[in-house]
Amino acid sequence: MELTLLGTGAPDGLPRPGCPCAACACATGEAARAATALLVDDALLLDLTPGPVFAAARAGRSIAGVRQVLLSHPHDGPAVELPAGLPAPVRVPDGRELSVISGHRVRALALDAPGTGYEVTGPDGERLLYLPPGAAPAGLTGAPPAPYAMVLLDVAGRPDALARLRETGAVGATTDVIAVHLDHDVPPGRELHRRLAAAGARAVPDGTTLVVGDYHAVPDVPRRTLVTGGARSGKSVEAERRLESFPDVLYVATGGTRDGDRDWAARVARHRERRPGSWRTVETCDLVPLLADDGPPLLIDCLSLWLTDAMDTVGAWDDETWAGGGAAALAERVGELVAAIRGTRRSVVLVTNETGSGVVPATAAGRRFRDELGRLNAALADECEHVVLVVAGQALPLRG
Repeated sequence: MELTLLGTGAPDGLPRPGCPCAACACATGEAARAATALLVDDALLLDLTPGPVFAAARAGRSIAGVRQVLLSHPHDGPAVELPAGLPAPVRVPDGRELSVISGHRVRALALDAPGTGYEVTGPDGERLLYLPPGAAPAGLTGAPPAPYAMVLLDVAGRPDALARLRETGAVGATTDVIAVHLDHDVPPGRELHRRLAAAGARAVPDGTTLVVGDYHAVPDVPRRTLVTGGARSGKSVEAERRLESFPDVLYVATGGTRDGDRDWAARVARHRERRPGSWRTVETCDLVPLLADDGPPLLIDCLSLWLTDAMDTVGAWDDETWAGGGAAALAERVGELVAAIRGTRRSVVLVTNETGSGVVPATAAGRRFRDELGRLNAALADECEHVVLVVAGQALPLRG
C-alpha cells in the first residue's frame, strides 16, 4: 500500500495566512505545508487540501482514479475545492466499516474531539491509522490484532494520543509514526524534527510517497537522556516533552516536601499541573533500585537535589568530615548511580543543573557542591545516548 501526502499541515496550512509569527516566517521551502490530505494507492483520498489536482501532480500522482473521498474533521472557513469527477466527500459513522471498490477497507474510529479517525486496510493486508487534528482515540479497549504498520496523527498537538496508542499496543516498535496537521506551535526545521524524533516520530515534506510497512526510517528513541540547563531555562519542560507521548511514565521527584515553604509548594504544584494525568509520581532519592527494576520510563528531576541529599548523608558540608572519609563515601554513592544508569534497561530522562558558569560560591562548602555537581554531570553524560543543554527555553543537542 502506497501513501502520498498531498499536504501535512494544519487545516489553515503552514505558514498561516497573514500570521506574522516567527514560526510562520520560517516556514518556507520544504517547511511550508498545505492542509493535510492523504492519497492511498491513487484510489482513496482522506481529507482535502487546496488545489488537490495540482498537489497530486507536483507529487507525480493523479487523483483521476480516486474512488472514495473521506473527510475526518469539520472544516472552518470557505469550502475546499472539490475537482470535477471526484465522488462527493463523506464521513463514515463511528464504528462502521466501508469497502472501497479498489479493495481497501476503511473502519471509522470514535474520537475524544469532533471528527473521525480512519483505519485503512489495503488489499495486501497492511494497516494504517489516520487521525484528524487535535484528536485522540476514545474508548480504546483490548489489544489490537497487531500494531499498525503506519500511524499518521497530530503528534505535536496531541502527544497523549500517541501515548494511548502505545499503551494499547496499537503502536509498536516497528510502527512508522508520521506527524501531520503541523501548525506554527512548533518551530519548523531542526527543532521540529528533533522533538518528533524524541517521540519516535518523523515528519516528511508535502508530496512525499511512503510505502506502508517500510520500517527503515523509524526513529530510535534513546534509552538514556540527560537534560541540563540553568535556573528557569526550561530544562524540566524539555524533559517532560520527551516522554509525554509515552504511557505510564514514573516521575521521580528528588526534592521531597518542605513544610511551611509556600514557594516550594507552588513550584511542585506547577510541575504536577504540566504532567499528563496518566503519569505516576514517587518522591525519593533512592534511585539505584528504580533503575535496576524493569518498568515504564523514568523521569528523574533533578540530580542536583539528589546530590544535595547524598552530601547531607555523608556529611560533606563539614570540612573535617569531608577530609576524613566524606569524599570517599560520596564518590562511592556517585559511582553506584553511574553504574545503575549504565546498566538500566528502562528508558530514563535525567534533569540536572548546569554549574560553574556563574558566580563562584563564597564558601568552601558551596564550591564543593559546585565541583561535585560538575563531576556528576560529566560522569552521567558519558553514559547517555542523548545530552541536551537548554538555554532560554531552546534545546541545544550536545550528543545524539
